[in-house]
Amino acid sequence: MYVCLCHAITDRQIRTAVADGCSSMRDLRDELNIATQCGRCACHARDLLKSTLLEIQEPMVAAA
Repeated sequence: MYVCLCHAITDRQIRTAVADGCSSMRDLRDELNIATQCGRCACHARDLLKSTLLEIQEPMVAAA
């Protein structure tokens, strides 16, 4: 699904960027240019960032 229409950024691209090390909106902005045009995608991108970080951390916590 497209999150940022201005730059044609999908939720998959955001999740991949987070899996590759992006851990903040600033990182996503630098990597993907998310929320740099009109800004309407910022809330959804932030939600995706948080949920993806939690998904990544859960297996690590369960393994410990």
